[in-house]
Amino acid sequence: MESNSAAIKAAREILHNNDMGGYTVPTHDLYPFQWNWDAAITALGWMTFDQTRAWQEIEFLLKGQWKNGMVPHIVFHKEVDSYFPGPDVWGVDLPLRTTSISQPPVLASVVKILFEGATDKDLAREKLSEILPKLIAYHLWWYKDRDPESTGLVVSYHPWETGMDNSPAWDDALSKVPPVDWSYIRRDTNHVDSAQRPHQDEYDRYLYLLDFFKKMNFDSRKIFDNSPYKINDIGIISILHKATKDLISLCESSGLELEQLPLLKEKISATEQAISQLWDADSSSFLSKDLIADQLCPAITTGTLMALYGELASPAQAEKIKVLLQDWLNACEFGLASTHPNSDKFEAQRYWRGPVWLHINWLIALGTEQYEMTEITEQIKQTSYDLIEKNGYFEYFNCKTGEGCGGDKFSWTAATAIYWFL
Repeated sequence: MESNSAAIKAAREILHNNDMGGYTVPTHDLYPFQWNWDAAITALGWMTFDQTRAWQEIEFLLKGQWKNGMVPHIVFHKEVDSYFPGPDVWGVDLPLRTTSISQPPVLASVVKILFEGATDKDLAREKLSEILPKLIAYHLWWYKDRDPESTGLVVSYHPWETGMDNSPAWDDALSKVPPVDWSYIRRDTNHVDSAQRPHQDEYDRYLYLLDFFKKMNFDSRKIFDNSPYKINDIGIISILHKATKDLISLCESSGLELEQLPLLKEKISATEQAISQLWDADSSSFLSKDLIADQLCPAITTGTLMALYGELASPAQAEKIKVLLQDWLNACEFGLASTHPNSDKFEAQRYWRGPVWLHINWLIALGTEQYEMTEITEQIKQTSYDLIEKNGYFEYFNCKTGEGCGGDKFSWTAATAIYWFL
């Protein structure tokens, strides 16, 4: 795959145009703030041509970190009225307004890439010394606040926290959450065709959970004990596991003696011992688990493939996933549909129920590469390249036609393309 100068130029222009002076919005109007895992992945794009700006992206995200270590899923750096729900709905009373949930913690893994790939080593060492304690606090928050019973499997309290908002994996659990009892006006459908967005009844329940967090005064233990929605998300668990290993590696390679490292290593071992609870032999896949119903979530989605990225699958499990994955790839021309095309919940263009997402393709390709699935890795990469070449830098893509969906001129799509194959 040869470099494409025009595609690189277009991708860089998107990052520059979405730059708000230190942080990057995913795309204007639809997502006018800084999102957690968007920021991390977008930093990879900046790294390829402006390393100072890449570190700045991380620094701006960490400005929103809570005292308990949580890095929120949105940081509201400036007031903008094109997005709902905004900071007043979330109700977090901090000088820098944020949401009260997090997102898949890919941040430490990205920081490791930034540090190891840095040409300005002095700058990288300076930034790493400032960032590492904050990353450690973030990971300890996951392990303490989101796994208070030390099971080895952290819990998510909101579909938005998984990054895969309306995934069919959450359907059964979300259906048991009451709808919100107040009226509101969505803003997302002003910018994107409603056929590509979550349904209204899902939004009603998303917002109920926001109110619930406020009623619990954002107390982690009260939320754990009383939440009507509790999921062991295999995606979050796998990304956290990989990121914690990367964080430990960063600490050791930088020569920092940190008292928290033994605890982080204990958490790594606990997850490795517990992960078999999420393996489903019938589907030859890892699945998320609804803790309230005490049952696995049956939908097979790209989130379930994140166990490869986290290197949590045994060799025998990986071989079974490989068969599933090849069938999955062959079912659609344009790469990995976010929900398996054989599912009765599959929709080719509705957000996380079928469309292809470039950054997810990249993460899964990293996993298949670790398990030496060379042909599959190259197939994922090539179909990802074909998507960009044909349709540009959209938020996500119809897996049947390749048509761009959601927001256009999208930051993490451009960043992933520059970093991964351009």
